[in-house]
Amino acid sequence: MTAPTLPPAFTPFAEPKRKVTAGWIALFATAWFGIWMAQLTPIQLLLPQQIDDLLSPEDWTQSVVAFGIISGIAGACALLAYPITGALSDRTTSRFGRRRPWIFIGTLVFAAALFLLGIQTTIVGIGIFWSLALIGFCMLSAALTATISDQVPVNQRGFVSGWVSAPQAVGTVLGLALVIGLALNALTGYALMSVLLIVLVLPFLLVVPDEVLPKVLRPPFTVSALVKGFWINPIAFPDFGWTLLSRILVNIGNALGTTLLLYFIMFGLGRVDTAQDDLLALTGVYLITFIIAALGFGKLSDVIGQRKPFVYAAAYLQGLAALIIAFVPELTITFVAAGLLGLGYGCFMAVDQALATQVLPNSHTRGKDLGIMNIATTVPQALAPLLGAWLVALFAGFMGLFIVSALAGVLGGFAIMPVKKVR
Repeated sequence: MTAPTLPPAFTPFAEPKRKVTAGWIALFATAWFGIWMAQLTPIQLLLPQQIDDLLSPEDWTQSVVAFGIISGIAGACALLAYPITGALSDRTTSRFGRRRPWIFIGTLVFAAALFLLGIQTTIVGIGIFWSLALIGFCMLSAALTATISDQVPVNQRGFVSGWVSAPQAVGTVLGLALVIGLALNALTGYALMSVLLIVLVLPFLLVVPDEVLPKVLRPPFTVSALVKGFWINPIAFPDFGWTLLSRILVNIGNALGTTLLLYFIMFGLGRVDTAQDDLLALTGVYLITFIIAALGFGKLSDVIGQRKPFVYAAAYLQGLAALIIAFVPELTITFVAAGLLGLGYGCFMAVDQALATQVLPNSHTRGKDLGIMNIATTVPQALAPLLGAWLVALFAGFMGLFIVSALAGVLGGFAIMPVKKVR
């Protein structure tokens, strides 16, 4: 990395006014493409298959429960990793900037953990290295997300946030296509994801300058200050609190509806032999509508200067998609639901990310505060397999799973209503 030369207009902690260029956005999107592919391909395919091959259970729910427990432990690690690394990046005085060192460290940890995950032959080993992988993901994504608040003006954040979201769908589909199409085993699948992660994040890391924090402006760092930073008073900062609650609920709904999709195809629809191909096709439909919604509605929210109506609609579309699957569990109908889910979640991911950057309590702690906000995206995804397995096995089967998914999404839409600072 070379030390960046910053333009004179860069004032520490000031709200950015200068629009980022198309080149900046391209590098940003490329980095997220690599990140999402490395995180979601294991969740959707590699990790559950690795666990199932290791356990070879007589009852498939045993694999789901093991997957859920491992994901839950990793989610607990993310609960700490996001705000801690965000707070540290707020205080980093490196000549390379505040965020770039953490993007670099997070990429290395994430990639190394994925590679080592592929050679694990015990459930304990899988749990350890998936947790380390998720910690690396949190380091990397917390720092990269903070660059939106650091460098992107408010009237461009919906569109730029769409380029966080759109690569999510593309990365998932391409990751699944590579693993399935090349018939990769766990070792080669994880290794490929780790290499692609490094290759795709590196250009942003090397090219995009980062604001340097002068040492005289570095906030004091103590364990007490770190612990206190985990708590943001929802009474003092109600917009932040409502946005966080909305994000938690919508992401729980989405995670319940997607993380067990492979199992739903296999055992809910009875398509064990074609499950991988069905998953890839459904993800392709989801990809198309997700990208259209993320980029189109993200840009439209910038143009009209409103965020909340888009968040409402996105949450309710996800709820509708889950209800369709719950009451009409048939493959063709599932494709319709996948399209609606892509529209809803693509819109939500782009517009809600932009909205979140506008309700932060303090410009001096953007990294830490966005780290807390990002917990609401990653932790539900990590905990959903365990919660979903419990719902399917002990409660009401896949119908109950998707009804709870719909309910969470609808409540998430209601939760954004009290936000006052953003329209």
